[in-house]
Amino acid sequence: MSLYAALRSHDEIDDEIIAEAFDGNLCRCTGYKPILDAARTFTCGKGAGCCKNKLPSENGNVSNGCGTNDSSSENKTPDGFTYKEYKPDQELIFPPGLKKLSSVPNKPVRFGSQEEFEREWFRPITKAQLLDLKMLYPNAKIVSGASEVQIETKFKALNYNVSVFVNDIPELASHRFVKDSGLYIGANITLSDLESVCEHLSKTLTRGAGQVYDTIAQQLKFFAGRQIRNVATPAGNLATASPIADLNPILVAADAVLTVESVDGTRQLSMSDFFISYRKTQLEEHEIITEIFIPQTAEREVICAYKQAKRKDDDISIVTSSILIQVDTENIVTKANIVYGGVAPMTVKSKQAAAFLIGRSLTTKETLEGTIDQLSKEFDLPYGVPGGMPTFRKALVLSFFYKFYQTAMQRLLGQPDDGDAIEEVDRSQIMPEGTRDIINPYEGTIVGKSNPHLSALKQVTGEALYTDDIPPYHNELFGVQVMTTKPAAKILSVDVSEALEIDGVYGYTDIDDLPNRESNLWGPIPIGKEKFFADGESEFVGQCIGVIVASTREIAAKAARAVKVEYDTTGYTPILTVEEAVEKESFFETSPRTDKGDINTAFNNAKYVFEGVTRMGGQEHFYLEPQGCVVVPEPEDGEMKIYSSTQNPTEAQAFAAQVTNVPSSRIVVRVKRLGGGFGGKETRSVQLSSIAAVAAKKFKRPVRMILSRSEDMLTSGYRHPFLMKWKVGLDENNKFTALDAKLYANGGWSLDLTRGVLDRAVLHACNCYNFPNAVVQGFACKTNTASNTAFRGFGGPQGMFMTESIIYDVSERLNLNPDELRHINYYQPGLQSTNYKQSITEDFTIPDMEIQLKQEANYPQLVKEVEEFNRDHDWVKRGIAHVPTMFGIAFGALFLNQAGALVHIYHDGSILLTHGGTEMGQGLHTKMAMVCAESLQVPLDQVFISETSTNTVPNTSASAASASSDLNGMAVKNACDQINERLLPYREKLGPNATMKELAHAAYFDRVNLSANGFYKTPDIGYVWGEENPKPAFSYFTQGCALALVEVNTLTGDWMCLRTDIKMDIGRPINKAIDYGQIEGAFIQGMGLFTMEELLWHRASGTLFTRGPGAYKIPGFRDTPRQFTVSTLRDREFKHLKTIHRSKGIGEPPLFLGSVVYFAIRDALKRKRIADRDNDGKATMAEVNEAGKPWVSPMTTERIRELAGDALLAKALVKPKEGELPFFVMA
Repeated sequence: MSLYAALRSHDEIDDEIIAEAFDGNLCRCTGYKPILDAARTFTCGKGAGCCKNKLPSENGNVSNGCGTNDSSSENKTPDGFTYKEYKPDQELIFPPGLKKLSSVPNKPVRFGSQEEFEREWFRPITKAQLLDLKMLYPNAKIVSGASEVQIETKFKALNYNVSVFVNDIPELASHRFVKDSGLYIGANITLSDLESVCEHLSKTLTRGAGQVYDTIAQQLKFFAGRQIRNVATPAGNLATASPIADLNPILVAADAVLTVESVDGTRQLSMSDFFISYRKTQLEEHEIITEIFIPQTAEREVICAYKQAKRKDDDISIVTSSILIQVDTENIVTKANIVYGGVAPMTVKSKQAAAFLIGRSLTTKETLEGTIDQLSKEFDLPYGVPGGMPTFRKALVLSFFYKFYQTAMQRLLGQPDDGDAIEEVDRSQIMPEGTRDIINPYEGTIVGKSNPHLSALKQVTGEALYTDDIPPYHNELFGVQVMTTKPAAKILSVDVSEALEIDGVYGYTDIDDLPNRESNLWGPIPIGKEKFFADGESEFVGQCIGVIVASTREIAAKAARAVKVEYDTTGYTPILTVEEAVEKESFFETSPRTDKGDINTAFNNAKYVFEGVTRMGGQEHFYLEPQGCVVVPEPEDGEMKIYSSTQNPTEAQAFAAQVTNVPSSRIVVRVKRLGGGFGGKETRSVQLSSIAAVAAKKFKRPVRMILSRSEDMLTSGYRHPFLMKWKVGLDENNKFTALDAKLYANGGWSLDLTRGVLDRAVLHACNCYNFPNAVVQGFACKTNTASNTAFRGFGGPQGMFMTESIIYDVSERLNLNPDELRHINYYQPGLQSTNYKQSITEDFTIPDMEIQLKQEANYPQLVKEVEEFNRDHDWVKRGIAHVPTMFGIAFGALFLNQAGALVHIYHDGSILLTHGGTEMGQGLHTKMAMVCAESLQVPLDQVFISETSTNTVPNTSASAASASSDLNGMAVKNACDQINERLLPYREKLGPNATMKELAHAAYFDRVNLSANGFYKTPDIGYVWGEENPKPAFSYFTQGCALALVEVNTLTGDWMCLRTDIKMDIGRPINKAIDYGQIEGAFIQGMGLFTMEELLWHRASGTLFTRGPGAYKIPGFRDTPRQFTVSTLRDREFKHLKTIHRSKGIGEPPLFLGSVVYFAIRDALKRKRIADRDNDGKATMAEVNEAGKPWVSPMTTERIRELAGDALLAKALVKPKEGELPFFVMA
């Protein structure tokens, strides 16, 4: 929609317009580059001279749109399909009726009633009408873009009885510039319009006079997303008075003046005095802001603005700042406005530092150092400051002033003392470049071709149906959970009486509506079972106590908030973090362990022995479609249909049967598609569908339950946080001789899939390196947080992250190149085995891939460029890293390695295929249809997959473990083979060109069965924990390696991935384009895991803080590596593979490669510290490690800044006082 809007709004679009259009949009699946590549096919208007019309280049490169680096593009997709020509003049015109409505209205409007509806809306069309309304209703909520109102009503449950919509008052959205004075803007001008006005002024005024407008325009580019800027207004920002607002510091620093009006008159307010305290201003309740005057920058003034967030684009500030100074002709400071947001309850203007600065010469070192010292004292944040991050926030206060000082020196004198401090990371390249080697040498008639995803067009046009798109049933009810608000407490009482009195509420269901107490327990394994409904205790914030059902979601939510729950916390001490669990020995009774060799002897004989700690945070799935289900009870025999967004239909069926006390045969679970899963809908979806089934049975009506984003993030679990303690030994040749590792996983309040996650973490704890003697043991920690669950990689990334941390730690301590240490310790096929004693075979391809990857990327040249860049830069540093991955493919539980499929051929030749896997965007249905079409020798469009359902293929395994294509593909082929055998006589009779319609018709009239039930189970696996000589744990390994080049601003923590190259061994792919989508999407998701995605809990309340996109940041469009190249292993036949068409599972394995960005950032920080040590003897990174400080993932902007280790950071360091706790904790 954003792209289409851009196309319809511009005659021609370019990269910048596309970037602007996509600003604020998020995607969790693709890695963004395919979307951007598709968009860029619209960007070139060069006619016959366009490279789209050129032949492919000599090197065979093909790309979407205009090619670069000796690549070109025909007017075709990468799959060879021709693009449909875009003809603007043939597109639908804007609806005239809507266009008519968009004109300025000629009369005010009032609707609603406080008496009847408890709310009333007004739409004035003149300022005078608005002032009258504000006098009559002083507490009325003024609404323009509603960006803040939506948050208040949705998340804070605030209710405004009177609201006034002000967007149809032209005089509040006007602007005018008075020469030699400044800009007057209507307070209700949109931020997008303000940005445009300021950009124009910055270009037309002299550089000096237009500084303030350029500053505003640049700051607004990173203010929320374009959709928000299109509706949000300066007045909204000012009246909301958020302490982290981006625009307010500039207005304060620039000495802006507000005009506020009421029916009593007009007054002028200086921005310097406007904010009084947290979200309180000088505005009287009957006043409105009507105009803002922003003076142009005076002679010998300098103004700048700064902002640092977790993510560069579309993110709220951690600290924001604007600083203005003026100097006289002798460079004596005569004016200083130093303004910060994010370090006090309101936007605050420095007093001490400004007073110190005024009257001093700008050019002396003492002025800079003295001002920084004053700022350090003035903004001395406590350790437990609300919002957390005290050291980082204080460091940003100092860093921003340091950057400003250097900018001022440059603008006023042309000679900054430290010019590199002015530099920002390189974001000049708007769109990512890079190639895919899309040519598949193993291409068959259908299998091996890069056919588009079968539902891609339906998805991009909005026609694809998801669970909540199912039309409401007659008499349908909506269910909302009543959730606990204490992390650990006894529940004394639950009073629903007030909730049941609300009109539209139908009833309430809880544990008392289950067949018995035993049916309240559920989970994938017997120990550590969890409860559908809380049973006398609250074990985490967000636990389900019961469900309110009502006629609408809004009524149900209102009623759920009205339920009164009484708690007793006496004797309860919540455990939130893995460290607390280890300290208090809060563990589940399960502990996987692998033993290989004799570690005691190995450590005694080792030349080097190192110990360390690796810490890794969790990750929110952030699928775009939240958890949801619709449960429809049938009138007979306890039958029930469940439409669920689940990866695991069979488990949803089994537990719905349990809680409704019927056999599984009477429950049918149907899944059309999921809007993303990533493991988060493997078991956690079962909780929701089961309690909905209880409600549907009790009230004998359909029940719909769709979680909001906030509810989903609060209750549905995350990737497991890990604490990993390790000890390694090496010999004189730097070969690993021993590993002793203890892996602690935060399982949350119940075990869920934690044992399986721990199993895989332990089995991946050596990655691709040989440790001849190794003991690896996992521990499942029990805490008072939501139960953590499956997430793409399922423990593998955590285990491998420990290994790669060991590689970097040890190489730094031994002064080795990490790759040198890797080469010494890579597995040797045929000679060695893993820590779980699985032999390494010819399937081990990582060394070959590393060679190919580095050759294709010209790795030595990249290293040279990094060194040259860093020689010329003190604060902005580049880093480079390489990381391999070796991911085992199979379910850990042997019984799950099976699949079924059902193929029907109708006598018209059409084919209906059903299999046990679910489609969640990963292209499984597309691949299965291709396997079926290839096997039956029919065109792909002759095979149709409708859905996954438990009444067509029973006893399915979850779509997980990267095994779905292997298992279901073989089952599909098995079913097709049966049918092919029956059709063989007809093929011989009718000839090789006979169509399926002809074959099926002939077979049908001969009464031949045209249906087949296929089945497959993975052979030659069956690892048993503790066995001396176990069977293999995995069928094979999907392997890969990646390199990354990053640029890091060590003054602020900001960073950018300039380049990523990935090489994967994917065997003989069924559909290479879909596999590449999985590789790129997994990489970006992994990059988010290791850099910016951070789950935080409020220490005092035990509540998850990061409950939505406002606080939890996944990578955005502009975080995609600027050069993003993906290729696959060459020169292999893959004869050893026994998988479907010798393909490999690809969904999870690339995710860990995202850690290469983490390690590249670490490399940049290492280079920064080494440079500092060379200059003034500071500690090296290795010395920091030896001091016992653990390396923590994610490498957020906060951690980057705190690891830079410079003198400014030393002044900003905040240490806890006795008994002082952090505001937030990472579980």
